[in-house]
Amino acid sequence: MYAVIYITAKDAEEARSIARKLVEERLAACANIIEKVTSFYWWRGRIEEDEEALIILKTLRKKVPAVVERVKQLHSYQVPEVIALEVVEGSPEYLRWLEEETRG
Repeated sequence: MYAVIYITAKDAEEARSIARKLVEERLAACANIIEKVTSFYWWRGRIEEDEEALIILKTLRKKVPAVVERVKQLHSYQVPEVIALEVVEGSPEYLRWLEEETRG
């Protein structure tokens, strides 16, 4: 019923822009940004190392497809990372708030 989504961005500015838009559009109730993470990944046959920003988004499970599509529109990467994890349990008050704020 609920999901946490990880999205990496090229920098904190892009992360803020994406996060704000997703919250404004009620696709998420909350977004946290970790401004500096080091990422190692395969790209075009070689291992890359980059500094990125990480968005941690809280939303409803049913909104995940819309979040994925919106991130593709807003993101500068050719293949943006958008990974959703199902929330198994949480504070009932927080989960109620999450539902209320994503109704819009």
